[in-house]
Amino acid sequence: MINGHGDDAYKYKDIRIDFSSNICAHGSHEALMAHLLARPDLLDHYPEPEAWSLEQMIAERHDIEPACVIVTSGATEAIYLIAHAFRYRPVIPQPTFSEYADACEMAGVEEGGREVMWLCNPNNPTGEVYDQLYIDRMMAEHDLLVLDQSYEGYTDAPVMTPRWGCRTTDSIQIHSMTKMYGVPGLRLGYITAHEQLAEQLRRYLRPWSVSALAVEAGKYLLQHEELLCQPNLAEARRLRDALLQLPGISVAPTQTNFMLCCLAHSTAAALKEYLATQHGILIRDAANFRGLTPQHFRIAAQAPEANDALISAISHFL
Repeated sequence: MINGHGDDAYKYKDIRIDFSSNICAHGSHEALMAHLLARPDLLDHYPEPEAWSLEQMIAERHDIEPACVIVTSGATEAIYLIAHAFRYRPVIPQPTFSEYADACEMAGVEEGGREVMWLCNPNNPTGEVYDQLYIDRMMAEHDLLVLDQSYEGYTDAPVMTPRWGCRTTDSIQIHSMTKMYGVPGLRLGYITAHEQLAEQLRRYLRPWSVSALAVEAGKYLLQHEELLCQPNLAEARRLRDALLQLPGISVAPTQTNFMLCCLAHSTAAALKEYLATQHGILIRDAANFRGLTPQHFRIAAQAPEANDALISAISHFL
């Protein structure tokens, strides 16, 4: 679903506030760019066939073995890699990220009746966080559980740690440095899993899938925790409460900076067009999430003044 995602500001003129991407409001990337500019030598050679040096750093960060880590070109590559390596019958609670179903459809399903459950935690687009009791039950009920924890840094609710996940032989975790550091253009993610599962995944790994610049950027980011995205969850709660005061809007409970909303008397497409053209504000029309309706839209909290502008603009639309 290449054209099915949000953050389509390129379709509009003069978008000044973007609520359509879940990535939290972030500061400058100047320090990272300066570091990469100082390494032009990286362009003269092929990158590591597999990003071993970055995998080593990630393993040290999580206190796990490097054999349990696989660096990928974004979390999306990790999804497709897992789908091809484990072609089990997919179980995918909806609504959720569309790439799980797309990747499984592309990979096909092998015979044998085994099941893999795909669980986004925290879930996109609802912001729901599944607790460990539920996760343990899903691991017991399915042959394999894939936990996409791309938004794990966007909640204060507990999620499974890589160290704990690597002890199990029936779960795989996906992590996103794109989300952790607010660098969607970089495309950098990683998988953590028990060594046996990671070994099977590596059979399907493409050589040089992660560029030398991305590997170097990942190393730099891991050494600068001040560059981590820090969503303002209190502000997200304020925004949700304000939206609930508006007539004709419902907002699902969320434990993240983003939230799923529903209009009672109009469509998300109409609201999106109005906000984009009349106010320079972009939201995510969520109608193409399986299980949702043309009335659903998703937003991610921004700075207080931007959130106030959104509330005011929606109130005028209603």
